[in-house]
Amino acid sequence: MTIDLTALKADNLARWQRARSTSDFASVARRLVTGKSRYQAVSVQAGVPWYVIAVIHERESSQSWTASLAQGDPWDHVSVHVPAGRGPFKSWEDAAVDALVNCAPYAARWKDWSIGGTLTLLEQYNGLGYARRGVPSPYIWAGTDQYRSGKYVRDGVYDPDAVDKQLGCAGLLLAMKALDASIFPSTASVPSVPPPSQATPAQPPSIAHPAKGSIGDLVASLVRAVILTFKRS
Repeated sequence: MTIDLTALKADNLARWQRARSTSDFASVARRLVTGKSRYQAVSVQAGVPWYVIAVIHERESSQSWTASLAQGDPWDHVSVHVPAGRGPFKSWEDAAVDALVNCAPYAARWKDWSIGGTLTLLEQYNGLGYARRGVPSPYIWAGTDQYRSGKYVRDGVYDPDAVDKQLGCAGLLLAMKALDASIFPSTASVPSVPPPSQATPAQPPSIAHPAKGSIGDLVASLVRAVILTFKRS
């Protein structure tokens, strides 16, 4: 079943707009914001917003700096979980760049970092099995009123009664945004011209400044021509 990502973006945005926290995200949000400089170093190389990297890090490995962003395996060993066969790497940052650039869903190629687009990329990072079932992904919505139960307890096995105890990405981003204004910054542009109430009023026509195309403008042109001829003689 092919998922309509445009429709999923709209669904995720609508859920974001009405979501309310049912868990305490504050302490984890503060911890993730504290790691901002390390996430920014990866962001520069991969082109993925730092706060997206932060919430993936939390979901995949509870922000362990010894674990890969790709699947939580130790980054200084060859990974055994999907994506398997990655590494070893020289640093957490190198492993993170590899995860974002070279591993599905290839977050470094994603271009839509709006709220709906970001949440949809994050959902793809975990897999679209929930979207195929038409239910909210706990990877995104756990800890909010948009999620109650339902979880893939292992690959391909969905338990409708299981509850994801990890905090979801949406609630984490909401809590982080309250601490750091660079998260989902405003894209509103400054008007290129002032509004009518602030614009400089046009100068009314006068003898010194006749309206263009008027008889006064014609007479003024003739006078200027005469004066210019006189100066040249």
